[in-house]
Amino acid sequence: MIVIKSETEIAKMREAGKILAACHQEIRHMIRPGVTSWEIDQFVESFLQKHGATPEQKGYHGYPYATCASVNDVICHGFPKKEPLKDGDIVTIDMVVNKDGWLADSAWSYACGTVSEEARRLLDLTHKALFIGIEQAVDGNRIGDISHAIQKFAEANGLAVVRDFTGHGIGQSMHEDPYVPHFGPAGKGARLKEGMVITIEPMLNLGTYHAKIDDDGWTARTRDGALSAQYEHTIAITSNGPLILTD
Repeated sequence: MIVIKSETEIAKMREAGKILAACHQEIRHMIRPGVTSWEIDQFVESFLQKHGATPEQKGYHGYPYATCASVNDVICHGFPKKEPLKDGDIVTIDMVVNKDGWLADSAWSYACGTVSEEARRLLDLTHKALFIGIEQAVDGNRIGDISHAIQKFAEANGLAVVRDFTGHGIGQSMHEDPYVPHFGPAGKGARLKEGMVITIEPMLNLGTYHAKIDDDGWTARTRDGALSAQYEHTIAITSNGPLILTD
């Protein structure tokens, strides 16, 4: 069931989104060779606590961390580690913030030091794909319009769209209806209506879209070892167009 949010409820989600966005701004300054994703995870937990918020994914189905930290060929749900990041790595930090019972979800991929030209291109195009998807998040469109726009752009640029993980509705629960694939035909899926809140979070790979899961049961990585990147915002559907709650 799709849960429609009131303006007041969306405003509460926006407060969670502001904290999340501020946290990502701090992380952006932390990413450098030698820092560990475990240190970033500890920082995030402390930052959220100072701002009266909590990391929603910690404890979710037993997940043990405040963030997901996905390096290089890891698509998503990577565990923070004490292994230092290296010059040339790319790392995606994904988190869900709970502020007074209302949630916001956002992931950003960061370049660590000087990255290769192909890694930089992947980051730039994945970021653009997110906003191409957001442009379609308007009242009256369908989920498939978002999906198709992202897939068309990605594949035109030689990138593969991950199939196994999607965006989703969000509110007081982390995963609500509808689910938001980043591939598929236009004009299909649930119709977007004012008051819906969804995440759009394309995961694009330099190789194929196929994924595999590590023995930890969480970490998803590209089957061919190619680089993967992800950018994500939480979006409210409004009469004035898409409202980014995590910007």
